[in-house]
Amino acid sequence: MKGISNSFLRTICALIIGLVLVMFPNEAGDYFVITIGVIFLIPALLSIIGYFAMSAEERRRLPIEGIGSLLFGLWLVIMPGFFADLLTFVLGFILVLGGVQQIASLSAARRWMPVRVGFYIIPVLILIAGLIALFNPTGVRSTAFIIIGITSIVYAVSELINWFTFTRKRPKAPGTPGASSKAVDNIEDAEIIEDK
Repeated sequence: MKGISNSFLRTICALIIGLVLVMFPNEAGDYFVITIGVIFLIPALLSIIGYFAMSAEERRRLPIEGIGSLLFGLWLVIMPGFFADLLTFVLGFILVLGGVQQIASLSAARRWMPVRVGFYIIPVLILIAGLIALFNPTGVRSTAFIIIGITSIVYAVSELINWFTFTRKRPKAPGTPGASSKAVDNIEDAEIIEDK
């Protein structure tokens, strides 16, 4: 179940990010950065409010982490354009990791079933798109986001196809939940033959 949830979580995240980047390429970077800024702001504000809500005797030290998180969150919200350029590199790096991960998964799947060369095409394209996003900083940001978005959607679809094609057919070890009873049947047959 853990493998299923991890695979589906990756697929859903990649799909959502891809759709947002394709539908709103000009604003996507700023919105992502502002969202991250808000994620920093909320716990920072809670820790600072909690500190001032305590009585003077309970206050031990100033919540420096909360103040740092608050300042960084404000910086992200006030100057999203600066960080949106950095986000292009981060998303490109994530695509590179996704392509490498899919190639490694397909190579591992060859241990229990044949894998045609065609299955490697999409992971290689994802890897190439990630490298282009990483090493082409002069390109227009919206174009880079569209490329990254389309690649994220392709990654999500191919991850789903790979899961249905290979991961579900992976042989289970005897004695593990969900393992085939064929191994148990073979042991029982061997015992019957021995008795004869």
